Amino acid sequence: MKRVFISILVAVLVLTLFIVFITSKRNAGSFERQLQQARLLVSNGDIKVAEDFYNELISVYKNDHIVVEAFVDLAEVYQSTGQMLKAKDIYQKVISEYPDSQQAAIIQEKLWNLNIDILFSGLIADNNQIYEVQPKDTLNSIAKKFLTTVDLLQKSNNLDDAFIRPGDRLKVVNAEFGIIIDKSQNTLILKEADNVIRIYNVSTGKNNCTPVGEFTIDNKLKNPVHYKKGEIVPAESPDNVLGSRWMGLSIPTYGIHGTIDEATLGQQITEGCVRMRNNEVEELYIIVPVGTKVTIVD
Repeated sequence: MKRVFISILVAVLVLTLFIVFITSKRNAGSFERQLQQARLLVSNGDIKVAEDFYNELISVYKNDHIVVEAFVDLAEVYQSTGQMLKAKDIYQKVISEYPDSQQAAIIQEKLWNLNIDILFSGLIADNNQIYEVQPKDTLNSIAKKFLTTVDLLQKSNNLDDAFIRPGDRLKVVNAEFGIIIDKSQNTLILKEADNVIRIYNVSTGKNNCTPVGEFTIDNKLKNPVHYKKGEIVPAESPDNVLGSRWMGLSIPTYGIHGTIDEATLGQQITEGCVRMRNNEVEELYIIVPVGTKVTIVD
């Protein structure tokens, strides 16, 4: 009798698992069909209807990982229509609620890229403000007043040059940025207060020679000349290992700079400086002013 009972129990269990499996397959198939309908609405320009469709999908499938695809689609719809803060909220929600999603790394990269896009746009976000230009103001004086950079003022206000007039209204990013360099991971983390803006892949010093501690950015140079054992290597030379930007640290001879050898990124291979991709060091250069705190850890 006991053996019969166990056999019935096993049969019921197998049947239950089969029903769950079939139901999940059916739900996934239904989700995919509805997702394609939402995408068709977007391609036809029916953005508001598509937004409602996506939100309905998300509410129905919210406890299933397949919903991540709908979240990402909706975020991209918001980005394409200039609603970058809404897109940012969605990416943050997905990373928080679905950390083990197969798309987690891709979504994280999307969020980092979006953070930079928001910084460089005219959009007013947290720790941003509108400043009305006063007589005798210059971009340099405004940058010093708000502890930002002339480059960021120009970038976020779409200015081709430094010419401004009294009465002009400028977006000012008056956030306090900080940099953490993790030698064990060969990463550079750009932060604003407790928020991670972006993480960059870098190279640090061979034999762990990049110094550990708290420093500041003391100077910044575009297209730096490299002084190598008494030899002057001009900025335009293919042998100039400093790349397109230099940010000198408060410890002499050390800095953050570009590279002519991107293949070495992620390694401990430098003479002690921190190397970045040229396009990424140019991005960082725009954002962080002289005086920015740089913490280097093992």
